[in-house]
Amino acid sequence: MKNLVEIKKKITSDWFKSLQNRIINQFQLLENEASKKNKNKTKIFIKRKWEKNKKKEGGGTSYLLSDGMLFDKIGVNQSTVSGQFEKAFRSKILGAEKNGKYWASGVSVVAHMKNPKIPAFHFNTRFITTSKEWFGGGMDVTPSFKDIREKKIVHQKLKKICSVNYKNYNKYKKWCDNYFYLPHRKEPRGIGGIFFDYETKNWEKNFKFVQDLGIGFIDITKKIIINKKNLKWSKEDKEEQLYKRGRYVEFNLLYDRGTKFGLNSGGDIESILMSLPPQAKWK
Repeated sequence: MKNLVEIKKKITSDWFKSLQNRIINQFQLLENEASKKNKNKTKIFIKRKWEKNKKKEGGGTSYLLSDGMLFDKIGVNQSTVSGQFEKAFRSKILGAEKNGKYWASGVSVVAHMKNPKIPAFHFNTRFITTSKEWFGGGMDVTPSFKDIREKKIVHQKLKKICSVNYKNYNKYKKWCDNYFYLPHRKEPRGIGGIFFDYETKNWEKNFKFVQDLGIGFIDITKKIIINKKNLKWSKEDKEEQLYKRGRYVEFNLLYDRGTKFGLNSGGDIESILMSLPPQAKWK
């Protein structure tokens, strides 16, 4: 049984690393095209490796592209870490109640766009083992301006990914809507997407779903970016985007479970806070 768990860890962490490379390659191509069109020097992803500590409890690789022609800021992180949760945090993690030991691997992406007509994108998937083992993750989209057609496209594609994997799209959509919500503002963060956690049954099918969602994220974001990259925008549009980003900051610092997990598992601070936009405003 122990060997089987180790095999699952190896397979999932290898997948997250390969997905990270696919995402980086796709977004770098889009940035290259935008730079070439505007005859600007192309900005590239900067790689940074980090280690959790000196106890050989893993680490990760962060890639960041800033101030590009297409992306204001995009981070693509992959990490594989292990250790022991503090006692105060153990009751909040499935299977960690007794000794707090865990192993976790995953990939996460947050993209803040230069053009305010293009929405911000968020994606992450992960595999965690304690005395239990499960998958979690999701993706969501945060536009600064309403676009009913775009919202329909995003949800249709996510519904299809769920359908072919025999997953409950309506459940995941509702989970996402409830999760990415700012109660102090009484408003959603964006147009939602899907969110899931504690998927413990049938490892093979869950892993396939996580893989399909990763590829789906690349397809969905590419389609939206290509459709909107040439839209004109004004200084007023940019101001509106910066106010929307303020809401993004509020959510990620106050409510985001990934932020809390990273801080409580001894993760790399710069990678954890990668999701924050380069600029934001509050009225």
